[in-house]
Amino acid sequence: MKYQEGYVYHIKDEFFTKISDENLMQNKENGNYRPTYYCMKDEKTNLIWVVPMSTKTEKFEVIYSKQKEKYGECLTIVIGEYDDKKAAFLLQNMFPITEYYLDHVHIKKGNPIKVHTTIGEIISSNMKKIREMIKRNKKVVFTDVANIERVMIAELDLEKKKEKEVV
Repeated sequence: MKYQEGYVYHIKDEFFTKISDENLMQNKENGNYRPTYYCMKDEKTNLIWVVPMSTKTEKFEVIYSKQKEKYGECLTIVIGEYDDKKAAFLLQNMFPITEYYLDHVHIKKGNPIKVHTTIGEIISSNMKKIREMIKRNKKVVFTDVANIERVMIAELDLEKKKEKEVV
């Protein structure tokens, strides 16, 4: 599947089989592809960073408020609209994948639904700050992103090596 910026995707079960991290939000409902993931590409590594989404906004609004009260801001949860409904974008559960693991774009009535540009910009800004914190060994997300990133980069490197052998 070819990645397009600004859309929400579903991830192949194969990824969750390969990466055994108990903190990953797994696909649910026997093939009904939940949760959905907002995706952003890292141009330096070619990895796609995915942010799980939830419609349980009341639960995450409480967490958001507590974080904001304690730290002055909340980088790990963004509350916004998607598909005319309130949604929580859970940067606290983000992780990287390769394009290979994108299964399909989320559609409604046959059409892909784009995330509002403003929400995308907030997520992008927060993600950059979070990734900088991770580089400084701060534990801000639940998943082991450093390990997942190593595995995904190794896959990309292997893919490049195979492509060179074919040429």
